[in-house]
Amino acid sequence: MNLQLLNQMSEQDFIDTLGEIYERAAWVAAGAADSRPFKSIDSLHQSMAKVVQGETKGKKLELIRAHPNLGDSMEMSVKSQEEQQGAGLNDLSPEELEKFRAMNQLYMDRFDFPFIIAVKGKDKNTIYQAMEKRIRHSSTEEFETALLEIHQIAFYRLQDKIREENTYDQSYK
Repeated sequence: MNLQLLNQMSEQDFIDTLGEIYERAAWVAAGAADSRPFKSIDSLHQSMAKVVQGETKGKKLELIRAHPNLGDSMEMSVKSQEEQQGAGLNDLSPEELEKFRAMNQLYMDRFDFPFIIAVKGKDKNTIYQAMEKRIRHSSTEEFETALLEIHQIAFYRLQDKIREENTYDQSYK
């Protein structure tokens, strides 16, 4: 996939192609479709993030809640499975799994949504330490942090999905 092809797709093909960049939220891709053409992955990402930021708090909360608990075996998107596996969260010992589940429950009880972190490049220890730190955030601070992490996850997913092939002048970046 490259940006030139993405820019030329029908709106429905665009949505079908990018609908899972934001977890279970094809509405984000739909909202960004009219902003084409995109000159870079970054400009596409910014457009998608702007769609999310323009939504109500309730819609943003729905997006946050669409994400799985880390280390959990609940149904999740293929990308979430791959991302968690890459961070070693699918290979937790029984003791580690219990620690993650307990922390997930504390977090969920406190904030009423799952702990979200862009796991790419992180290991299970770094992720657990972030959980321990962020459990002390205020609800407002953690809501905003969760959204920032979701945007980072989306950016990584876009990078994985799209190749920038000199189809546009990238010199302004």
